[in-house]
Amino acid sequence: MNAKTSPNRPLFVATIFAGSFLLFLVQPMVARMALPRLGGAPNVWNSAMLVYQALLLAGYAYAHRLSRMPLRRQAGLHLVLLAVAALTLPIALVNLPPPAPGSEVWWVPLLFLGTVGPVFFLVSAQAPLMQRWYSADPDAGEPWALYAASNLGSFAGLIAYPLLAEPLLRIHSQSLLWSMGYGLLFVLIALAARARWQAPDVVEASAGSDADDAPIPARRFLYWVALAAVPSGLLLSTTTHLTTDIFAMPLLWVIPLAVYLLSFVIAFSERRVLADLVTRIAPVLLLLSGSMAMNSRGAGLFGLALGSISLLFVVAVSLHARMYALRPATSRLTLFYLAMSVGGALGGLFTALFAPLVFDWVWEHPLLVIAAAMLMPLPPLLKWHLSPGIEPNMVRMSALIIFLAIAVIAYLVIGLPSLQEPTPTRAALTLAMALLGLLLLPWRWLFVPALLVMMLAQGGLDTLTTSLYGARSRSYFGIYTVRDYPDRNIRTLAHGTTLHGQQSLDPARLREPMTYYGPTSGAALGLSQASALYGTAARVGVVGLGAGTLSCAKQPGQQWRFFEIDPAVLRYSRDGTFTYVSRCAPDAKVIIGDARLELARMPARSLDVLAVDAFSSDAIPLHLLTDEAFRVYFDALGPRGLLLVHISNRYIELEPVLAAIGRKQGLAFAKRDDNPADRIYVTPSTWVAMSRDPAVIAEIGRARPDAPWTPLLAPAAQVWSDDHASILPFVRWGNLFKTP
Repeated sequence: MNAKTSPNRPLFVATIFAGSFLLFLVQPMVARMALPRLGGAPNVWNSAMLVYQALLLAGYAYAHRLSRMPLRRQAGLHLVLLAVAALTLPIALVNLPPPAPGSEVWWVPLLFLGTVGPVFFLVSAQAPLMQRWYSADPDAGEPWALYAASNLGSFAGLIAYPLLAEPLLRIHSQSLLWSMGYGLLFVLIALAARARWQAPDVVEASAGSDADDAPIPARRFLYWVALAAVPSGLLLSTTTHLTTDIFAMPLLWVIPLAVYLLSFVIAFSERRVLADLVTRIAPVLLLLSGSMAMNSRGAGLFGLALGSISLLFVVAVSLHARMYALRPATSRLTLFYLAMSVGGALGGLFTALFAPLVFDWVWEHPLLVIAAAMLMPLPPLLKWHLSPGIEPNMVRMSALIIFLAIAVIAYLVIGLPSLQEPTPTRAALTLAMALLGLLLLPWRWLFVPALLVMMLAQGGLDTLTTSLYGARSRSYFGIYTVRDYPDRNIRTLAHGTTLHGQQSLDPARLREPMTYYGPTSGAALGLSQASALYGTAARVGVVGLGAGTLSCAKQPGQQWRFFEIDPAVLRYSRDGTFTYVSRCAPDAKVIIGDARLELARMPARSLDVLAVDAFSSDAIPLHLLTDEAFRVYFDALGPRGLLLVHISNRYIELEPVLAAIGRKQGLAFAKRDDNPADRIYVTPSTWVAMSRDPAVIAEIGRARPDAPWTPLLAPAAQVWSDDHASILPFVRWGNLFKTP
């Protein structure tokens, strides 16, 4: 055999692995670059994924078109374009003017596209292109297993970022290292081209051509697209559903994406045992975990989070394995991957762009779960319907009775008192419905409605009712739910799983601050001293409007302004849903936009007090907690200005972060842990007070001797900056398994 045309499998595996590693290393890197501008809302990541999927589609289309050329021309053109794209390196965030309020859904994808578009487009083409080049050698064998190497590389790149790149390297160093990796990939692709330089030209057959295999019917192509679209959309909807309604923990988006990538490794493996096993158990998980897909009140339940991720895994493996089973001849390889990327892009488009504009909740999630039930193989686990002596009419009647039994049990589940407590009764009834549902596997037309009935029983009816009553709204930055509780006579505002404010409906208590802003909270204590410290015309700024509770700390003569990124939140104060602002600070100015950017535009020393209270659900607004951000705050404050920062969080210990910034900038600081006895109207909170003048901190400390301020925990070893920050050292791992 000619050495130049030998299969060279390790070279092609290394090339595919390296390219995929770079693709999934650059995704979180660019998202991290954008944090100072965009924050960390789940939809920011979904927008990034939409851009990546669109670029992947373009890359696969390019690979498909390129594969119809002679191989030497393919190699020459591809290497030239890779060299030209290298001129955009190292990767840096493109300079776009700030978005107009409400236009983030278009602006964010444009930012990512301009930042990483050229290199991502070309690198994304290497997996199908290298497989096509590999198969050009008649002795190389089937190339499909190389796609598993591609997804292993993707998985490695994804995991390497939060575990290695982000904790150890600054953003600039990450970008330089990625550029070096791009150079290595260029060399590997050149070596792969050289290995196939003498190979015969076997070009990709176009649809309808006279190739040796039959043309791909349009129906088959569309089926491939659907099989790829559902897992892609479910990936993003699972991320949103988890971070919105179950487990609002930062970096949680890494887990669904990692699971999604691993599904390809299993589904495209030459050994089919594991893929077949997962496909057989997928309906079980669909009934147990999929039935929770409409639950919007499962806050902090680790079991629900694990179930949701497991569901994504089995659905993705099942549908991708079905794609693999329907794969075409090698001559249609790039067409197959083109269909896969079309489906991926459509799933991302539906979830990241269409759904936030149309739905008031994460309705795309249960819709995609139902779509998965309609597409996935449903191999019967119990072939009771094939038992000897059972007539077909009796079988159909029995199936209908089973469905009715599921409906009756679902009715009993709806009557249970709590959605958030996994009681033994609820668990037993859920298991009973799932076991009965498995008996319906031979009839998809009954299995899918049975799954829908279970969804409605497991919180779906409550979620649907909340939407029908108009108590929920959705914007690019999150999902907000307003609920009235007549037993306590209060109205609450929740952002995802996190309470963002509440107001009494009692006319005598309409001005009473509640939740994190009670009379002994750090915010209340600090703001109560504003006039004493800075005079009756004290200038106060508040980052984050919420229900507007802090406005009732305003004293006569003071000048207040709020900074709020989401117009949807402002509407709650303007339409009368919450009346704190209209009653307590009707003359306060509300500035719509990213607070850090807006504060940077203000003249120096424009404020005396600044309160930062801008959490997105329970996610960390990391761009508001860096060294650079605090310099912006203190530039906006006067020489003796007071900064109050709300750091209450279930999963992240933020005290060392603020202590490190305070030490570096030479600030005086203290914290106020408020643990009120009455937890119905006032919520435990932690606020940190910071100032250049130690006397200011001492003054607010003397305001209420019965509500003392205390020192912060020891400072972190490294200060968070725009260029380098990692939350991993500060995760409260024990809280992940606790019910709040």
